[in-house]
Amino acid sequence: MLTKKEKDLIKRAKSLLGTKKVRGGVIKEVGCALMTEKGKIFEGVSLDLYCGIGFCAEHSAIAAMVTHTSETHVKTIVAVFGKSVIPPCGRCRELMSLIDKRNLETEVIISDNKKIKLEKLLPFTWNG
Repeated sequence: MLTKKEKDLIKRAKSLLGTKKVRGGVIKEVGCALMTEKGKIFEGVSLDLYCGIGFCAEHSAIAAMVTHTSETHVKTIVAVFGKSVIPPCGRCRELMSLIDKRNLETEVIISDNKKIKLEKLLPFTWNG
């Protein structure tokens, strides 16, 4: 079961959606909201652009977190595509793991009523 705060994160991620075609692709197809260990909320959107340029909404939210705080530990994270909560891609899973080992304990919301720890989504981390 999700807490009220976690359900609020889903609402925040959904509020960011606004798929828009731009000259080089599509932006804002995915929205992400995360909460840090200290309770700060950061949001981000996806940029899906030609030539492989762009990044996931989770990258955008994590970049905002490290830009505006000294925190690297994500307590909870959620991404939304359309009307659905979606799990992070492998690249986003690795990013969270690499910026802070404690993020293996991050609660990743993977549906409207389910969450799982990052370590379950990324069971074989590497020590690069």
